Amino acid sequence: VQLQACGGGLVQPGGSLRLSCVASGSIFSIGYMRWYRQAPGKQRELVAHITSGGTTNYADSVKGRFSISRDNAKHTVYLQMNSLKPEDTAVYYCNADITSVVPRTLTSYWGQGTQVTVSS
Repeated sequence: VQLQACGGGLVQPGGSLRLSCVASGSIFSIGYMRWYRQAPGKQRELVAHITSGGTTNYADSVKGRFSISRDNAKHTVYLQMNSLKPEDTAVYYCNADITSVVPRTLTSYWGQGTQVTVSS
């Protein structure tokens, strides 16, 4: 099982980006899916999560600007980022709680990270 994130890039303040993260491999089920970010010199922080049923939660710093969603059939989680600010600049990581087919165990997997830079 692995996670592959994409969609980062350079955007001007006020712009938008959409991140995607797809899980692949021998997957039985996926529980929580999350987006984290880590800015230079700072600790990794949780940006948003979404449950298998679609319940979402956001960090205060991104509420009203970011939206997390998922497509269970495609094993994919998205992060729509609007009204981006320079302080949103970071490497963004996806994370998911995945139960594999064999062995039938729950493991937390991480994607490789995608750089988001907000600058004029």
